[in-house]
Amino acid sequence: MAQFYFDRQWKSIHERAGEKGILLFGDLPIFVAHDSADVWAHRELFHLDEAGQMTRVAGVPPDYFSAEGQLWNMPHYRWDVLAARGYRWWIDRIRRQREWFDLIRIDHFRGFEAAWAVPAGAPNAVEGAWEPGPGLALFHAIETTLGPQALVAEDLGLITPEVDALRLAAHMPGMRVLQFAFDSDAENPYLPHNFEPMTVAYPGTHDNPTLTGWWRALPESRQADIRGYLGCESASMPEGLIRMALASVACLTILALQDLLGLDDEARMNTPGTVTANWSWRVDEDALF
Repeated sequence: MAQFYFDRQWKSIHERAGEKGILLFGDLPIFVAHDSADVWAHRELFHLDEAGQMTRVAGVPPDYFSAEGQLWNMPHYRWDVLAARGYRWWIDRIRRQREWFDLIRIDHFRGFEAAWAVPAGAPNAVEGAWEPGPGLALFHAIETTLGPQALVAEDLGLITPEVDALRLAAHMPGMRVLQFAFDSDAENPYLPHNFEPMTVAYPGTHDNPTLTGWWRALPESRQADIRGYLGCESASMPEGLIRMALASVACLTILALQDLLGLDDEARMNTPGTVTANWSWRVDEDALF
């Protein structure tokens, strides 16, 4: 019943926003929880044993965020079964999301090229292997059935040329995060001068520190490098980074409310690989007026 009322209320918000020219940008995880209604109703689409327990779980190998990788404990898809059914389950999923949102960010886009699979019960994500995803066939099926979609690829982490090729073939903009840009490499793809127009720019995402928290934690030498890149030694920070994102060639820039308000890491949204206190930040009404 709660989901029924939430659906009605959210659609009302969506309609009201549309009347005011405001677009809602949703986020669609690639995987779903083991105890979800989707897995319960469609066991044949996931790697489960006869008792319905997971045999392979999703995650990512060690990366910038975690030395042991991330273990998500969500079942892997049986892409062969999904393909045989014309990817109907995924098409229905996108169709439903479009009832709520105008744009959709596809989380962990690289998993559609190949996804990290870890044996169920493993203590971390280190001992896994890459399993091929559906590739372009899935996105062709979605577009053939639903028409062109406003999709954005979350293409962070270990991105190979094959993942880039898939994104471009699917005509999706990727993401560029400024907090990943300043490592003294002029070819770093996250530096604004390396952006392509089909890019969505983020000073930071929900998985990063707030921009103010990140800036304050940088050594003075790195701060000086960034000011030099901006060409303005006296630029107010982190406001200067926000202005840089907005001035780039990216087709869209997404700004976190915490960054617009200049809040420190006490307002951080999410720390990957952890549970405690995530997604608990709330803005004070007084801060908006």
